[in-house]
Amino acid sequence: MTSRLALLPGPPFAELVLQNPQSQRPRHIPRPTSMAAKIPLSSVLPPLIFGTATFNYQYNKDPYELDTAGLVKMALECGIKAFDTSPYYGPSEEILGDALDTDFIRNNFPRHDFFLITKCGRIASDEFDYSKEWIYQSVQRSLQRLKTKYLDLVYCHDVEFVSEDEVVHAIHELRRIRDTEGTVKYVGISGYPLDVLCSIARRVLRETGEPLDAVMSYANFTIQNQLLATKGIHQLREAGVDVVPNASPLGMGLLRREGVPVGSMGNWHPASNELRAAVKRASDFCDRHDEKLEVIAIRYALENWLKVGASVGSRGDPASGVPWQPEENERFRGARLGVSVMGVSKESELHKTMCVWRSILDGLDGGAETARLAGRWKRDHEWSLNRQKAVAILADGIQEHLDAYLDYTWESPGRGFVNRRATKKQGARLEPNVAANAAWTPAQSPQPDELPSAPEDMPQSLALR
Repeated sequence: MTSRLALLPGPPFAELVLQNPQSQRPRHIPRPTSMAAKIPLSSVLPPLIFGTATFNYQYNKDPYELDTAGLVKMALECGIKAFDTSPYYGPSEEILGDALDTDFIRNNFPRHDFFLITKCGRIASDEFDYSKEWIYQSVQRSLQRLKTKYLDLVYCHDVEFVSEDEVVHAIHELRRIRDTEGTVKYVGISGYPLDVLCSIARRVLRETGEPLDAVMSYANFTIQNQLLATKGIHQLREAGVDVVPNASPLGMGLLRREGVPVGSMGNWHPASNELRAAVKRASDFCDRHDEKLEVIAIRYALENWLKVGASVGSRGDPASGVPWQPEENERFRGARLGVSVMGVSKESELHKTMCVWRSILDGLDGGAETARLAGRWKRDHEWSLNRQKAVAILADGIQEHLDAYLDYTWESPGRGFVNRRATKKQGARLEPNVAANAAWTPAQSPQPDELPSAPEDMPQSLALR
């Protein structure tokens, strides 16, 4: 492995300049008006989604101190057209709703220009309510918090914590809202254990005759765990699922040099000490080669899922920096791109993420033309291909150090989990449940401080890694 790294030529230095997409604003994203003429989610969902689990106490001691208005404004200006949140992420929905409720956003990015994605059913670490009454109430509350008349996509959140019957009933209610009120456009599920996600997707198709629009899996396609590709895609496609977004490319913050992020809610991550030790060895390997584990892990997951997840991906605006029309996918040859969810807390992190994302797009077939049209360096396509080779070799070394913990997964829910919401309804006496709290899984993309911070006077171009 060392000899292979030694033989690898260093990629040439390059810069990626972020373009202002407002120079030619795209048309609005089309929305389905009825089930009879429903537009597939894969035709319009952008392949890069801004995850806002970071607007929460789990990853930031005080999310209200974040410049979320500036962050959301920058995201839209960079071409990100989808935001993922949840009522379970503390104040995330309210913070996102406030950030979108500005004159600048209303005047430059009307509601039909971007996707709002949220979830329902999960209330707290050990409380779930999938009853139709709660699902309806949750949707109404999300509409108010996000200050919108409709939600583009709603997931049943962390479905492994309740029974399949409860999930199916919740899906029925979300579809009833979709068909009778129009405040929900697409319906899906999210969670961690792939066998549960696949089983529910098959059952929904079998019992309703209509497949799920989306199944969001988190931490299942990373540099450490690729079961979503080897185990999940085929089964989900057989169940008719249209889109499978891959969330949390850092395994809920596990795959970082600094280790699991610890916010005001403490050390909540379900990874075992043995898995954490294996990740530390992999991080030390990266350090020896003058790299950071999180930098390699992010690029590896985004770049590979773009291709591996294409069959369950989307044709929406790829945020390449090139003006895009829903009717014109020829720039990417009409191909679907695997959908990823990324979470950031700072503008410097977002800038770096966009640089990496656009460099990945520059490395696709036809990427040289994409880079040229976006005004980036004419050799960015070659640079991206070189970086792709370097990351692949480094990934081999990382995975050798992970060894037995490749494709290792943690239990979800954890042993001893009890849905305290259900217990409350039954009137039973509740005792503290440490196991339930330890098993908490946010099903999003936490990445506070995993990317290099930029100085205040950072220019609007950034050397890529």
